[in-house]
Amino acid sequence: MESMAVAGHSIHTCFHIKSKNPRVNLEKQVFGVPVLHHGVSCIGKKLKGKVGAGVQAVQVGLEESERVRNLRSLERTLELDAVSERELREKGFLGLRKTKLVCTIGPACSSLEDLEKLVLGGMNVARLNMCHNTREWHRDVIRKIKKLNEEKGFSVSVMIDTEGSQIHVVDHGAPSSLKVQEDSIWLFTNEKFDGSVPFTVQAKYEGFSEGIKVGDELVIDGGMARFEVIEKLRSDLRCKCTDPGLFLPRAKFSFWRDGKLVERNYELPTLSTKDWSDIEFGISEGVNFIAMSFVNDAESVRHLKNYLSTKSATSIRVLAKIESLESLQKLEEIIEASDGIMVARVDLGVEIPLEQIPTVQEEITKVCRQLNKPVIVASQFLESMIEYPTPTRAEIFLKLFDSMQMP
Repeated sequence: MESMAVAGHSIHTCFHIKSKNPRVNLEKQVFGVPVLHHGVSCIGKKLKGKVGAGVQAVQVGLEESERVRNLRSLERTLELDAVSERELREKGFLGLRKTKLVCTIGPACSSLEDLEKLVLGGMNVARLNMCHNTREWHRDVIRKIKKLNEEKGFSVSVMIDTEGSQIHVVDHGAPSSLKVQEDSIWLFTNEKFDGSVPFTVQAKYEGFSEGIKVGDELVIDGGMARFEVIEKLRSDLRCKCTDPGLFLPRAKFSFWRDGKLVERNYELPTLSTKDWSDIEFGISEGVNFIAMSFVNDAESVRHLKNYLSTKSATSIRVLAKIESLESLQKLEEIIEASDGIMVARVDLGVEIPLEQIPTVQEEITKVCRQLNKPVIVASQFLESMIEYPTPTRAEIFLKLFDSMQMP
């Protein structure tokens, strides 16, 4: 299970609630508790505008010793789900999280019990990666989430993530990651084979080696491992490992020459035939979001949104994934055309130097805020917790630093 964060503010203070519903009288009390009309200190930025559904927030004082009463009628007015209701009871109105969590669901956490634990732990959106698992498995997970929403009072959205172009994907065929040793020789080929073959990697795109020369560098997942092309055999490449590391299944790769990315124009559509089939599946199952992989221009986003408007009875939001140089060059127009953005940091790291990722991520987030679009920062959050139960101190520091940098 992989987590992603949707950026937002953290504000801690107390509020008096003014309802726009004339039937709810909250003018002189908050949750049935009389309020004192004098100011109190506020940690964080001053809140402006509207908060919640049909309510307006005004800063007031509230004694901590007084218990919250008459909560249920207000919760019905705010239309909170069960998890938000619990947060409201425990932490107060502004204790509700502003940053939402998107969790990628895999076989290890797809049971009804595990999904419920994820929701109670803070999951707001369940992401299904259409690159993996069967259609039946995806359908089963979606229906489990909808069952939890109906029976437990949750409000978890479902997102499907299209596979997109596979021109940057290679797979060694093993079920888990492999340790690549320095100076080991590997064959990268477009020939199809089942299972795994020692020191052989299958490229998903037949023309993966077009324009590549002996001496070019092949980089796996933005630097997890590096190879030098030592021989070109028709469309295959024989490569020597120059920087050992982990080689994950279905890894992303890129070619570099003289310290610069080897750019190649494949002129492939953003959505493949399989992607359109997955989108039809998402429509039939009533998903809430579709994340488009490898978006390179705004027109492809508009095309999908127009298609959904004619095919779906409910509103399905389209998120554009920013994961290539082309998408960075057309960033603002893509954001304007989309309902939201996902910053795919791993894939970006394949095409731009890793040290530039934090700056690019911050700039994308800034533009999204300026255009009033939600932004999801994805991939490798608390990566060390895949193997260890607690995050590293560096990861905690970086997350705190990122949150302080948010405008």
